[in-house]
Amino acid sequence: MSTAHVRDVTVTISLERRTHESHHDNMSVAHYFAFSLAIIILGGWCFVWFMHILAIIYGKYRLHHPIPPPSPEDLQGVSIIKPLVGVDPNLYFNLESFFTTVYPSFELLFCLQDESDPALMVVKALMEKYPKVDAKIFIGVKYVGPNGKVNNMCKAYEAAKYDLIVISDSSILMNPDTLMDMMSFMKPDVGLVLQMPYSCNRKGFAAVYEKVYFGTFQSRNCLSANSVGINCSTGMSCLFRKDVLEKSGGLAPLGKYLAEDYFISENIRKEGYKTVLCSQPAQQNSGHYSMSHFHQRLIRWSQLRISLLPHLILFEPLSECMLMGVVASWAAEYIFGISSMGFFLMHVLVWFLFDYTLITCVENGPLPFSKFEFLVAWMLREVLSIWLTIQSHKTSIVQWRHKKYKVLWGGTIEEIV
Repeated sequence: MSTAHVRDVTVTISLERRTHESHHDNMSVAHYFAFSLAIIILGGWCFVWFMHILAIIYGKYRLHHPIPPPSPEDLQGVSIIKPLVGVDPNLYFNLESFFTTVYPSFELLFCLQDESDPALMVVKALMEKYPKVDAKIFIGVKYVGPNGKVNNMCKAYEAAKYDLIVISDSSILMNPDTLMDMMSFMKPDVGLVLQMPYSCNRKGFAAVYEKVYFGTFQSRNCLSANSVGINCSTGMSCLFRKDVLEKSGGLAPLGKYLAEDYFISENIRKEGYKTVLCSQPAQQNSGHYSMSHFHQRLIRWSQLRISLLPHLILFEPLSECMLMGVVASWAAEYIFGISSMGFFLMHVLVWFLFDYTLITCVENGPLPFSKFEFLVAWMLREVLSIWLTIQSHKTSIVQWRHKKYKVLWGGTIEEIV
């Protein structure tokens, strides 16, 4: 064999060896990357389950377990602000529940944009029915920014005679002792007391679907977040200290945000005060409800959350049952060789049972609908959650009541005329 031929064979073997080593190195890098990703996914999976369990434990500890109220001489007066726009079929009953509040000293401040609003007649009728209740009407807005709700409330907020303020949406139905329950949690180190959003019993599948959302996904996030001191404030029904909010400028500076409730809580927390949940969830009792209308609300809330906390673009979808189940199933099979289908089915089953336990805790008893209705509503919500998230990413335009806004990073908004 010639020297040249030997040289060629040697070079060929060397090239083949290098190619094999390069391929092996690439496989090693891919393996280590996939292994690391699987470990991260399973870690996130465990964290989500921890938050789920924490929500159930904290819900059983906090909800429907009122603490003793302050002594009568320590009960401070409360100004309740009710921003109103238009008439809902249940508006009369919702507002009447505030007139029948059992509390030593409070005032009701109703805010309307103009005298032509039909809600004005409802308020006047209730004021005639309950003449002993301290109630006032404020007509006209004070423009402080694009947020119409803040503009509507400013006059009442500035005229409130008590230092403790409740902002309550028109759709909220109040129990006679709800204000007393909220005040029981207003300790010296607490700046804001929140009612966790829930909903009343109403007819139709849309009402069941809405109740399942608030009793599972919303409750899980709100309870677990509040238990570790994370801001989960919503403006449906909250009690706060006006003098503390005034340190950051009061209500008016929040007119540039659509999620003014979040920033009320943030400003109070910055002053060193806690935000806590009371024992009674907020009972939403809107007479206008449908699947499409509720989906629009979910999309709007998702847009607002993402604008305030951009990391939720990734983490929020991964906290949902179905998507988390899919990625965790792959990770479990990759690392432990567990059947991905079996893992996924067990994941969904246990998640379903945990959610059922959580909603019965929020409901404080048996559900007002069948287990089959719960199953259908739960499955529909879980399957549609990814689609709703995608819809929220399609545009930065938010429709709220009769106005449109462009949501900017940081939560600020621009009204679209």
